[in-house]
Amino acid sequence: MTAANPTACLLVIGNEVLSGRTRDLNINFLAIRLGEIGIPLREVRIIPDVRETIIATLNEVRPKFDHVFTTGGIGPTHDDITSECVAGAFGLPWEPHPEAWARLERHYKPGDFNPARQRMATMPRGATLIENAISIAPGFTVENVHVLAGVPRIMQAMFESLAPTLQGGPPIASRAVHADGVMEGRIAEGLAAIQARWPDLDIGSYPYYRMGGGGVALVAKGSDAEAVEAAAHDITVLLRALGSHPVQGEPPV
Repeated sequence: MTAANPTACLLVIGNEVLSGRTRDLNINFLAIRLGEIGIPLREVRIIPDVRETIIATLNEVRPKFDHVFTTGGIGPTHDDITSECVAGAFGLPWEPHPEAWARLERHYKPGDFNPARQRMATMPRGATLIENAISIAPGFTVENVHVLAGVPRIMQAMFESLAPTLQGGPPIASRAVHADGVMEGRIAEGLAAIQARWPDLDIGSYPYYRMGGGGVALVAKGSDAEAVEAAAHDITVLLRALGSHPVQGEPPV
């Protein structure tokens, strides 16, 4: 990637993900969408609902990346502690957010805006709201930390409301070439030479296995679309030189 591209880190917060109880669907969505707006996702960490861990991890990554996204832990139950941990990481009071409080108070019937639901309107002082078109309760941003819901549909809605405000770089282009019957050991040397020829690109090799045999998919990614196309051409030439029949795109499932 070029220096023009800001970078992102994602913290997936939740014991249920670490235990295997919940399959995370947010990483793939955010990686793709962030790439489309020119903010490559450079690191993902999955951490538990433990106050000390969340605060320490936030304070480690937020100086290293232009954007830090969190998913999970902003609901109404006792283990939803992400919001108060963000406040702790920034040394800010955790208090009712006037606008979020007013929205939720209007949304619920009289008497239903109970202490548990009030937690969803309690945020670090000065937080900027992230709209939630699905279930009202908003996410929020503090400096370069963007706090999103863990439920995929709600997280996606929050991200789409946030995306226009994010300053990205050139979109990340990607080209894949695959070939059946090719093993990584045969292409390693040639692929290393292609990577050396295009040092600003990410070039990866991904073997696949399926009924009837396997092969390898080779992917070039970067913010220079012309360089990505040229690298994909070099990959195709390499595969043909090995006697295979390369096909543009990912292999069929």
